[in-house]
Amino acid sequence: MDPMKGSHVKLLAFDFLSLTQNASSSSSSSSSSASGAVFLYKKCRPVSRAETLGVVVSREFKANKFLKFLIDDGTGCVPCILWLNHLNSPYFSRRNPFNVRVLAEKANDHASQIQIGVLARIRGRVTAYRGTLQITVTDVLLERDPNAEILHWLDCIRLARNCYDRSINLPNLQKQQRRF
Repeated sequence: MDPMKGSHVKLLAFDFLSLTQNASSSSSSSSSSASGAVFLYKKCRPVSRAETLGVVVSREFKANKFLKFLIDDGTGCVPCILWLNHLNSPYFSRRNPFNVRVLAEKANDHASQIQIGVLARIRGRVTAYRGTLQITVTDVLLERDPNAEILHWLDCIRLARNCYDRSINLPNLQKQQRRF
């Protein structure tokens, strides 16, 4: 298993919007798009979670449902969605009510922080809705340092060169997978 699959991959908007679907996973795209699960790749490396940083340039709020917003990092805009329906969603009805309340409070706190013009670091799952890539937000951090955006750019470039754009060679893992 590729270590990038479970990690939050730091991406610029340009890289995020250029993620591609693998040919082997496109055959199951009809079933995966219905559930929102998407298997995307950056140069043959799987990406399921992402982190980006930029200025909030758009915000659409639906009380007790969701907050949609765009993050602009200078290379493009990343669509993000923060779900706010924890307390009335059937998905969460199977979970511990205390944990659901904590998740709902955290989501509402994040929603209040996201305002147009703020510099925000966003982490979450890469999903697709109606054919458009988006980040389903799990974490929001407001940045106060104006240099944070430049540092994020440098991190993204360094990680792309040294990690993300390189093919992974796991010979022991490949041998184990062949046995099964």
